[in-house]
Amino acid sequence: MAEVEEKTILLTQDAYDKLKEELAWREGEYRDEITERIAAARAEGDLSENGGYQAAREEQGKNEGRINELIVKLRNTKILEAPAAGTVGNGSLVTLDLAGNEMVYVLGSRDIAVATDYDVISPESPIGAAIMGAREGDVVEYATPTGRTMKVTIKEAKPLQ
Repeated sequence: MAEVEEKTILLTQDAYDKLKEELAWREGEYRDEITERIAAARAEGDLSENGGYQAAREEQGKNEGRINELIVKLRNTKILEAPAAGTVGNGSLVTLDLAGNEMVYVLGSRDIAVATDYDVISPESPIGAAIMGAREGDVVEYATPTGRTMKVTIKEAKPLQ
């Protein structure tokens, strides 16, 4: 079996706390609920044609997979240091002006999304890489996946609260 490379995941404290809460729920209350559904379905008899049993076993497998995923993420998490106000960095809440359209995003991993209602831009994406380290008022250019060059203005950058 190939060894999986574990990379550091950058999260805000709030996102880390929410993932810990999810892990506790999945390992406790939700796991118990699934176990009870499996036991109830097993008590009905013939398991080969028992749809409730099959569904509960499938849900159990998904839950255990998510538990393992959360354990790895939490083990490899580094809590983000809040970037200075006015500078774009991991964990910044950024207001962008793109061709006259103002949009608000969080710059960071998709795992940060559990702690916010804002859309998330990955720092590895073309626009994310272009705005990383920029300051309010800066106009930056980036190449879209189609090769088109776009300009975006940093209207505001502040730490995600």
